[in-house]
Amino acid sequence: MGLFDFFKKDKESKEQQESLDKGLEKTKTSFFDQLSKAVVGKSKVDEEVLDDLESLLVHADVGIDTTVKVIDRIEKRVARDKYVGTGDLDRILREEIAALLEENNTGSAILDRPDNGEYTGPFVVMVVGVNGVGKTTTIGKLAHRFHSAGKKVVLGAADTFRAAAVDQLIVWGQRVGVQVISHGMNTDPASVAYDAVKRGVEMQADVVIIDTAGRLHNKVNLMNELTKIKRVMQKVIPDAPHEVLLVLDGSTGQNAFLQAKEFTKATEVSALAITKLDGTAKGGVVIGISDQFNIPVRYIGVGEKMTDLQLFDRHTYVNSLFSK
Repeated sequence: MGLFDFFKKDKESKEQQESLDKGLEKTKTSFFDQLSKAVVGKSKVDEEVLDDLESLLVHADVGIDTTVKVIDRIEKRVARDKYVGTGDLDRILREEIAALLEENNTGSAILDRPDNGEYTGPFVVMVVGVNGVGKTTTIGKLAHRFHSAGKKVVLGAADTFRAAAVDQLIVWGQRVGVQVISHGMNTDPASVAYDAVKRGVEMQADVVIIDTAGRLHNKVNLMNELTKIKRVMQKVIPDAPHEVLLVLDGSTGQNAFLQAKEFTKATEVSALAITKLDGTAKGGVVIGISDQFNIPVRYIGVGEKMTDLQLFDRHTYVNSLFSK
């Protein structure tokens, strides 16, 4: 890496950190304002403080089960260390949340692949999620991320039930500068996916990203449609898709939990992207979903710019959440 590349990377890292800090500002402000009120006039972490902390974590949409785990961990530390002051609470909470997130692997299976100069075929990502969560926008931002890293990208507009979804993906493709395979609205989604993967192989693409329908009549239809798309893609690449990315709207809090539950029943979700964290005080949903579903959070959306879809790093996230 040359000196210019080093400074460029350092600048990009700082910009991403600033974007993350800004995106989590509402969650951070809401949580710490209330935490300060809960410990005012108290010097020791006692049962009352822990009860207040439990309520705050639930309010931040960390989720009841995960909140219970966090409180249990803190109770054990208080018992072990005999005396824990309220001034230590931020540090302990940060450490325990980071420990919970530690169990799930994060990082991009695409960008992290070593480039040894030998083409091994495109990495196929099938993107799922209900309408309105920012699914198509996330795909566009992913395409920008990979394209900027020097990867050849093909997009497949297989959400053919909505004209807006097809048109939006085409616009994103033009904006980013990547090819979009589209058959228009009310066409067979599996056929679009097949042609997108086939085109990816023909042009020796690094990544093929397939958009899928966000709303079908019921779970059986959803499962059947996704299974069909997988089966058809496997005629071209036997082990496709290599990743099934579920996009969730972080601002919906507990509703995001319900969506994750339904989609993990319908298909084998291997990674998560949680969007719109900049518009909510419920950024704790990332912690709960990662813990409860034991599926790695791969990306988080913290703003509207193309660069605001960030690779999720548990340490950076926790540090940003607890920075003052």
